[in-house]
Order: sequence, then structure tokens, then C-alpha cells
Amino acid sequence: MDAIDSSNHSSKEEFQKSEQLEELAAKAQEAQNRVSELQDKLLNITAENSKLLQKLERINHENQQLRQPPLFVATVQEISPEGAIIIRQHGNNQEAITVASPELLNEISAGDRVAVNSALSIIRILGEETDIRAQAMQIDSPPQVTYDDIGGLDDEIQSIREAVEIPLENPEVFEKIGIDPPAGVLLYGPPGTGKTLLAKAVANKTQASFIQMSGSELVHKFIGEGARLIRDIFQLASANQPAIIFIDEVDAIASQRIESKTSGDAEVQRTMMQLLASLDGFKERGNIRLIAATNRFDMLDDAILRPGRFDRIIKISTPNQEGRLKIFGIHSKRINMDSDIDFEILAEKTDNFSGADIKSVCTEAGMTAIREKRTIVTQNDFISAIDSLTNEPDENEDVSMAFA
Repeated sequence: MDAIDSSNHSSKEEFQKSEQLEELAAKAQEAQNRVSELQDKLLNITAENSKLLQKLERINHENQQLRQPPLFVATVQEISPEGAIIIRQHGNNQEAITVASPELLNEISAGDRVAVNSALSIIRILGEETDIRAQAMQIDSPPQVTYDDIGGLDDEIQSIREAVEIPLENPEVFEKIGIDPPAGVLLYGPPGTGKTLLAKAVANKTQASFIQMSGSELVHKFIGEGARLIRDIFQLASANQPAIIFIDEVDAIASQRIESKTSGDAEVQRTMMQLLASLDGFKERGNIRLIAATNRFDMLDDAILRPGRFDRIIKISTPNQEGRLKIFGIHSKRINMDSDIDFEILAEKTDNFSGADIKSVCTEAGMTAIREKRTIVTQNDFISAIDSLTNEPDENEDVSMAFA
């Protein structure tokens, strides 16, 4: 009996030990799984920490760059045999003598654009980039104006085609004859007569690079800035030949030179002299044609009018009756009109009207129909538009009431 009790007790102890071992094994497996999870988290945290350290290093680098003193742009004027470099700073035009590292000194030449620090030491050489203002003046796509969009200027169109279009498209014709093509064309006449349209139509026909600017855009405050912009414009045109340079309101920089002590007038005259040198200097212009336009021909300096600069001067007058009839036909093509419109009468009533005036008549006639809630423009609408443009408004009349 005692032997049986002892055997049962031993079996019970073995069973308990077995349960404890299984429990310990389960806890060990759980601990191992936990360790694996922590190791995965550690790897993720390490990777994230590495990314943050890289970001911190990049931010510190950017911060260091932002805290560095700015560099200034200058142009190398001269390099002495001893290695001394004379530079001219942009903006204030001050000259200074500076030095550069031996590596840069072997690469620098007169005329290079360089970056200098506050001590005026040359840090690096800059590329010969054209002034961004000159690039902004270049028209990316050809103007959408054709000769068919211009009425009443048949003789003027023929003249400008001979002076600009033929030299651009068939320069060999002039070589066979043995003459040089006209250097430039000057268009003058009252406002709104089609001077700008002519230049755009030529650019469209020739598919040439078209650089358009106003004379006032060439007038600058600092000495030499206007002349530098002129040089950059001609360099840009030279790099994109064949090219047409169109200067509107050229009288802003080419007016008659007078005795003036103001720095502004002197700077305008310097800009004009650079334009004269670019038009007829020692350097060949290549396949570049210049067109200029002005409303004030009487203000232009004699130097810019001499042969060799503007060889062809074309007067753009207000159209005659036949021309006005053609212009009415051009600007009324898209208008939904009554069938009994008599443009002969309209052309007779618009004596001394420019092309821009006639376009305004067509627009105002359409506005009259819209105001009266109609979809068809009548003869009376055109007559009313002509009368409104012909009659000067009364000084005591409230102009705003016309649109009530």
C-alpha cells in the first residue's frame, strides 16, 4: 500500500514538472518573439535616425550657405603681366584692382563676368549669359499677323518687304548685284496707322526670330546699363539669326542731342551712341534687320537718320478712302452684320481716321447691338459709332453716363 502511494506521488511530481517546463518553454518563446519585435523596432528607429541625421546635415549645409556673405557680379577689364586684375562692378560701375587664385588666373580673360566677395577677391568665373531683360524681349513664336491683316498700305508693305524680307530670305540676290542690303527701316507716322502691325507681319512671313522692345525700356538709371542692354540685344539676335529687332517709340532714346547737365539726359545719349555703334560699327551684324517706329519723326537726331543706319525711311500716313474700305473689310469679317451694310458710305464718313480708329468703330458698333440686346449689327450702329468717335465730348458732360 505504501508502495502504491509512493508511485502515485512520484507520477504527480513528474506531471507538475512537465507543466512547468511547458510553461517555461512558452514564456521563452514569447520572450524570443518580443526580442525579435524590439530588434525590428530598433532597425526601423536606426534607419529613421539615419534619415534625420542626413536631413540635419543638409539643413546645416543650407544654413551655412545662407549665412555666407553674398557675392557681387563684376567684369574683368584688364589683367596685368604681374597677375593684378582690374574689375568693374556692375551697378555702381566702380573699378578696383584685385587678385585671383592661380587656378582661376589661368582661365580668366578680359571681358569675363566674375563673382567677387566683399573683399573683391574673385571667387569664380560666371558664364557669358545674356541679360534676362533681353531674353524677355524675344518673342518665342512668330506673331500671328499677316499682310492680309493690314489694309491701305500696299506701297508701304512693298517697301518694307524689299528692305527686310528679301535680305532675310534671299541674301544671295544682293551679292549677285554687288550691293549691301538696307541696314534698317524706320517707320514714322501718326499713332494707330499700322507701324507695329507691319513689323509683326514681316516677322511672320520670314519666320525670323523677333525681338520687340519699346524705347523707354532702354532708358535706365545707372550709367552704362542701357548701353549694356543694347549690346545684349544684338548678341541675342546674332545667336538666333536670321533675326528682326523692332524698337517701338525709338524717339525715347534717339531724340536730338542737346546741351544738358542732367545725368539722365547724358545716360540716354550714351544709350543712343551704343545703338549707333551697333547699327553701323566695325563689327558685321550678320543676317539681322532692324525696324524702328516713331510718332515724332521731328525729334530724331540727325546721326540716326543718316544712310547706313536707317537706309529706308517709310512714312505711314492715315489711309485714303480705298484703304479705309479695305480696313473696314478686315475688321468686320467676324461681325454678324445686316446684309445692307454699305462700307462705301462708312469709308466716306471716316476721313482722317487711322486703322486703329476704324477698328474701334467696328467694336463700338458691336457694343451698340449688345447694349440693345440684338445679335445683328446694322448700318445705323456703325454710323452711331463714327459719330461718337468724331464728336468731342462736352467738358461738362459726365463721361460715365455714356456707359449707363
